[in-house]
Amino acid sequence: MTLITGPAFQGKLEYSKKHWPESIEKYFDGEDCDYALAKGADVINNYHHLIRRLLDKSIDPVAYTDELIRINPCCVVIMNDIGSGVIPIEKKDRIWREAVGRCGCLIAENAGRVIRVMCGIPTAIKGDLP
Repeated sequence: MTLITGPAFQGKLEYSKKHWPESIEKYFDGEDCDYALAKGADVINNYHHLIRRLLDKSIDPVAYTDELIRINPCCVVIMNDIGSGVIPIEKKDRIWREAVGRCGCLIAENAGRVIRVMCGIPTAIKGDLP
């Protein structure tokens, strides 16, 4: 598994398309993909949005992420780092932020490679760059 993370709009998706071009047909977007089908994706973009959708449906995102790791260990997961900055006022947003952090930690722990992309520049946090 590979985790690509970093701030919004910093080139994470473009980086993944450059290094995993054979997977373009099996890219899923967390904003609108089917939850069950996403578990078979080669790449899941906007995983942080998928987590919000899971919470809205009262599905435990940590359990979902754990299952994704077990059944699809070769998946590339792209998610924004949303844990920096001002703590949200709304409880729902704080719960989401915490869930994104927990799921990100779980993915990173189980991933062979963790990459942070900032200003289009990848940095290997764990493992080597492809």
